[in-house]
Formats: sequence, structure tokens, C-alpha cells
Amino acid sequence: MRTQIKQISILAFFALAFVACKEEKKVIEEEVKAKKPNIVFIMSDDHAYQAISAYGHGLNNTPNIDRIAKEGAIFNRGFVNNSICAPSRAAMLTGKHSFKNGKVDNVHAFNWDQDNFAKALQKNGYETALVGKIHLDGLPQGFNYSNVLPGQGQYYSPDFIENGVAKTYPGYITHVTTDIALNWLDTKRDKEKPFMLMYHQKAPHRTWMPEEKYLTLMDSVTFDPPANFFDDYEDRPAAAAQEMSIYKDMDLVYDLKMLDKEEELKTKYRGMFQRKYDRMTDEQKAAWDAYYDPIIADFKSKNLKGKDLAVWKYNRYMHDYLRTIQSVDDGVGQVLDYLKENGLEENTIVVYTSDQGFYLGEHGWFDKRFMYEESFRTPILMKYPKEIKPGTVIDELVQNIDFAPTFLDYAGAEIDESIQGESLRKLVNGEASEWRDAIYYTFYEYPAEHKVKRHYGVRTDKFKLIHFYYDIDKWELYDLEKDPTEMHNVYEDPDYASIKKDMHEQLEKMRTKYGDSDALNEENLEKYLSKKGIKKH
Repeated sequence: MRTQIKQISILAFFALAFVACKEEKKVIEEEVKAKKPNIVFIMSDDHAYQAISAYGHGLNNTPNIDRIAKEGAIFNRGFVNNSICAPSRAAMLTGKHSFKNGKVDNVHAFNWDQDNFAKALQKNGYETALVGKIHLDGLPQGFNYSNVLPGQGQYYSPDFIENGVAKTYPGYITHVTTDIALNWLDTKRDKEKPFMLMYHQKAPHRTWMPEEKYLTLMDSVTFDPPANFFDDYEDRPAAAAQEMSIYKDMDLVYDLKMLDKEEELKTKYRGMFQRKYDRMTDEQKAAWDAYYDPIIADFKSKNLKGKDLAVWKYNRYMHDYLRTIQSVDDGVGQVLDYLKENGLEENTIVVYTSDQGFYLGEHGWFDKRFMYEESFRTPILMKYPKEIKPGTVIDELVQNIDFAPTFLDYAGAEIDESIQGESLRKLVNGEASEWRDAIYYTFYEYPAEHKVKRHYGVRTDKFKLIHFYYDIDKWELYDLEKDPTEMHNVYEDPDYASIKKDMHEQLEKMRTKYGDSDALNEENLEKYLSKKGIKKH
């Protein structure tokens, strides 16, 4: 009898222990689930989606950026609201279009006193940091720690402003930015709080100066220009008026590093590139010269002209541009590895994007600004193991104004009604029952470098309507299914009369929804011309 009682007691003990363990496990799971996610927001500058191997264009290999897509989601239709550096970043911070947050161009100051998502996260218990390029004047607000580039920044021996104090770091910009970011993650943040890190690289912004170890990367590769490289811009006067042609406008010295010791190549921006070169150490210069001097000598001996020169310039551009991206990819890998090795991966949202797209020879161009696809569209990749399934593909129209509400949504913070973007959370976890059917775009910086006309427009799933204005009055309509490279303006084509009507209605709907108007355009134009000292056309 005693033996039976003892056995029953032992069984009861284990049963109670099992229940207690199960309850404790449930509590722990609920605590983990309720824990606010960390956020790592990675942004590069001018990184074309065509130059991320996850997008399948075959130009280069970016294994670490691709990891984000493999472990989470890739957005095939991510776009910006204004394809130029500072306005795009202002929209990203505020969740508002340029005409609402006030940063319509690179000329006027950004008002840091207005709300941004970093400030909102701080109020909700987050430790926040901004490292690298932001390209918005003034001391950043909303960050416990900031260490940012002044203006565009320098590739070699870069200057930074750490919490308002200027300093210069030895080394290569991409590595320096990564080291600062990792140092903050490891030693500077309050580890009792959830964190939000904005880790923003300068590369691959012009002038595409690679680090020494990648100077010979892809040397054996010859790139074939895009099919529309020699575009004649028929019925597209705004496209014809630009000054961002690889053949005509890309500077041999400033952009393509042809800094000959004999000073025979006297280009417009030679002096500007000389100052960038002079920031290098003697060791860096030696590596640079060993690579570029033979290329300079070979170029001078060939005396290239016409299409041969255009294709040569295109290849030099592509090699240097893609080399700077390789260093960016290395940095992404270091950050992802840090999160994994320190037990932070499961509860951290990681986003990779660029402040806009970029032309890699399409239409014969470099740079951005236009509402045409290559500059309007931007890469977006996102992972969050708790909610996003690996290999998720998103084809809906999303925009950079969506980042702010997305981060606030995940953090459980209030999304102010003034924010114009939409949270991507339900879109990526498969719960969204409906989504927007159109997106709106504006560009204001003209007259200015590259001579891209002022314009605004609307894009739907299949069509795009653009209005160029100020010293021009031209409408363009594109059938994106039949003409994905936007070579044929069908605005006056009678076969598209009903489509044109529908797109004008969509445009007015967008302008009303977001609060834009011709009067605002005129006001912004007056301010811009006054600031630049230009008489109105």
C-alpha cells in the first residue's frame, strides 16, 4: 500500500511539474511575443534595383543583401515620392510627401522640429541611432546618438559629425560607417531597451570610388549597354533636354578617374576630383595609381570617338559603380552576422533600401530625378522572422512614405493622422485584404544640375501619366505592359483616349488625397528661384 501511495505521489509531482513547466513556457512565449521588435533600417545612396542580384538582372552578386530577401520579403514595386537624395530622406523620416514635409528639393533646409518616426519611437521607449548619410542640414532630432556625414560625404578619410562634434576618420567610408554602427550596437546603446538603428551608407553615390581591395573586381567583364542606350527621345522633349548623358555629360576625370599626371585631360570637374584624390593616404594613392594609370594611358592612346567612346565610358562607369556596392554588401553581412551572433536576429526587423533608383545606362543615362522607372523605382527588402515568411514576394505598389508608419506599427506606437504612408505590416504577413491602386510622384529641382524638368505624375499597375511644366507644358502617357522601357509616349494616341481620361482622373484623385495643387507648385517654384537667384522664366 505504501509503495502504491509513493508511486502516486511521484506521478503527481511530475504531473504538477509538467503543468508548471508548460505554464512557464507559455508565459515566456507570451513575453517574447509582446516584446517590442528592434529595427535596423539600412539605406544606401543611389543603389539601383538592377544592381541587387536578388532582383535577377545578372549585373553583380550581392549575397548579403540577398539574404534579407531569402529570409524575408522582396518588394518588386517599391518606389520613391521624389527621386533626389534629401527630399526622399525627408519623406522616409516623416511619412509625408515633399509638399507636406517642406523638403521639396536639395536647396531648402529641412525642418527637424517637425515629427518624425524616430522621435515617436523614442517616446515609446526605444533607444535610437543614426549613422552615416542623411543629407539633411542641422543636428538630427529623434536620436539618442547620431554620427553623420556632412552633406554628401567623402569616400576616403571621411568627415563625420558625432552628436554635433566634427571629426575625421581614417579609412574608407563604407567600412567606417559600418564600424560606427556596430560599435553603437555593441557598446553604446542601452541594452535594456528596444533599439532602432538607421545605418545609411554613402555608396554607391557619385563619384563611385571603390575601396582598394575591389579595384580589379569584374575586370574581365564587359557590359553590354541596355537596348535603349542610344535613345533618340522621340516625342519626349523633357528627356531630350536632360544633361545626364553618359556620353555627353559624364566627366572623364571626376566620374571616370582619368586623373592623368600629365594634366592633358582638362575637364570641367578635374579640380574637384583632385581634391577627393588628395584625401587618400600615400598607400591608398599607390594602390589607386597602380590600377588607374595603365587605364589612363590606354585610353589616351586609343583616341575614342562617338559610339565607341560612349560604350567605353559606360563600362568604366559600371565597373566602379558595382565595386562600391560590393563594399556595401560586405557591411550588410557584418550587421546581419552581429544580430545573429548576439541573439538579436529573431526579434529584429531589418530593411534594406535606397533613397531612390538610378540609371545604369538606360536611355543613355546615369543619375536619377525622372519619374521613369529606373529612378522612380527603388529596391526594398525586409525580414522579420516573427512575422514574415522566408521567400515572400510583394508585387503591390509601395512607396518610401510607407516606412514611417510601418516602423510605428510594429513598435505599437500611435500613427499620427498627418502621416500619408501606409503600414506594410499586413501586406508582408499576408493579412492585407486591399491595397492602394496608384502612387503619386513630384520633382521640383529645376533649373539645376542635370536639367531635368519639373514634373509630377501618377502610376498605376499598368500605366503612367506624367506632366512636365514650368518652361515646358508636356504630358506623357506610358503603357507599362507593352512598353516597360518607356520609349513610346502614347498620350496623343486615339487608341488610349479612355486610358488617358482614367489616368487624369487618377491624378486628380491623388492630388486631392495628398493635398497637392498647382498653387503649391507655384509657391515652391517661387521659393526655389528666389533661393537660387534666378529670374522666373
